Amino acid sequence: MAELARSPQQLGNTIRRARKKRGISQSELGEKAGLRQETISLIENGHPAAKLETILAVLAALDLELRTNERTKQTMLADALLNYGKK
Repeated sequence: MAELARSPQQLGNTIRRARKKRGISQSELGEKAGLRQETISLIENGHPAAKLETILAVLAALDLELRTNERTKQTMLADALLNYGKK
């Protein structure tokens, strides 16, 4: 499952889809990651203050990993269009 996430909301959606694909609840994911269900909910809803360490624990519990790639001109243009008028 290769997904692109450029914001806390997109990352949260990716985590939610992966959790549901595995058929586990937020509570079960929290137990696997050593976190509370409420923390999983905040992450899935794109809470911007989630710590990287916490995100990595959730990804590991889902058997996912974080990768980084350079942005291309095409992805930078897509970002610009998505964020147009948001300030």
